[in-house]
Amino acid sequence: MTREQIFSLIRAHLADELEVDPDQISEDTRFKEDLEADSLDLYTLVQELEDSYGVTISDEEAAKILTVGQAVDFVLASGRVASAAAPPGRAPRAKPVVSE
Repeated sequence: MTREQIFSLIRAHLADELEVDPDQISEDTRFKEDLEADSLDLYTLVQELEDSYGVTISDEEAAKILTVGQAVDFVLASGRVASAAAPPGRAPRAKPVVSE
């Protein structure tokens, strides 16, 4: 997936979850200050990122993600983006684990 695709999916999730106009959300948008997201909203976003992209975000890492662009960067840095082609709200299929 491209950066733009990931951004679009995150923006759509935030717009739906927080009931805001998606056009108000840019990569510089801050979750708390600009979107007035509370801790439950942020927890839901973290869960969505984990489910949609197969990433794991620790509480410490999540606390450092302050903007939409930082969330996109985190997903891209995880290196698992190519396998995350599922539509929003649906987790990608898990790859089988092969033990050696």
